[in-house]
Amino acid sequence: MSFAISSRILPSLLAAGLIAGPALAKDDAIGTPKRKQLVIVSFDGAHDNLLWEKSRAMAKRTGAHFTYFLSCTFLFPKDERAKYQAPHEKRGRSNVGFAPDREDTILRLGEIWLAKLEGHDIGSHGCGHFDGGKWSADDWKAEFAFFHEALKNGWQNAGVGEREPADWQRFVKEDIKGFRAPYLSAGNGLVKALEANGFTYDASLVSKGPAMPVASGAIARFALPLVPEGDAQRPVIAMDYNLYVRHSKGKEKPEKSAAFEDSALKAYRDAFAKQYDGDRIPLQLGFHFVEMNAGAYWRALDRFLTETCGEKDVACVSYVEAMDILAKEKRATGAAL
Repeated sequence: MSFAISSRILPSLLAAGLIAGPALAKDDAIGTPKRKQLVIVSFDGAHDNLLWEKSRAMAKRTGAHFTYFLSCTFLFPKDERAKYQAPHEKRGRSNVGFAPDREDTILRLGEIWLAKLEGHDIGSHGCGHFDGGKWSADDWKAEFAFFHEALKNGWQNAGVGEREPADWQRFVKEDIKGFRAPYLSAGNGLVKALEANGFTYDASLVSKGPAMPVASGAIARFALPLVPEGDAQRPVIAMDYNLYVRHSKGKEKPEKSAAFEDSALKAYRDAFAKQYDGDRIPLQLGFHFVEMNAGAYWRALDRFLTETCGEKDVACVSYVEAMDILAKEKRATGAAL
């Protein structure tokens, strides 16, 4: 899981000037049309097969497309853990574990393919969910190489190579365009490694509020925003785990699940309304394949998307789709991405 960004990372990101403002201004006096309001929802980990099914059903109901940041150790059963070697870690170690068995892996490969066919974006969350804040570019390249090989050979490794979809190899080679760092901890070596491995965007930053992506070399960098939440309207990263820590100190409190759901939903609604009525900067919301506090944040997301995605001039899109939309705006207006 991506969990909270550490207090030492956020100030450096802000000081480095990596957070950008809106590319287009509000409507002017002569009625220049506003851009579409983009809502970008992503899931980190992408492991539990029941939550693959649940999220895909949510997307179908609401008309949303998601980005799934996959942790690749879930493409190996735990009895094959020794195949994985993370940078600077013992062989076979993973902070998030592995698949319980081969059948679980096969089901996950099928879910990945169905999501791809349904228009969702599959990205990388690395493999073993380690803090790469001090990793070199070569460390990241090693992690990306293992991710790529794990996905490329997934069906063969699972012993069902005959089930591999005909377009699978092209998908793995050409369609994995995005990355989010575990713990949102990227480090100085990441961008160079992303460029070398054909990625086009990174979603590992955090911003003071909704922000436009910024270019770092050939990589577009997106930031999860801090949004006001709760009675005190204290800022919190717009991610389910951060709300979980805010609401219950990271411990399950199912008896308060409904209250946590309502508070999260209000934060999502307020952050959306501020942008929809204002500069229409894309709103990014992050989630995990874990239903924390008895599913409070997934239920809030479902309600939010149900009431939001059908509104006028709203598009609930993946990161890849957002990149395309923003690029078209740039060409049409001459504004910066």
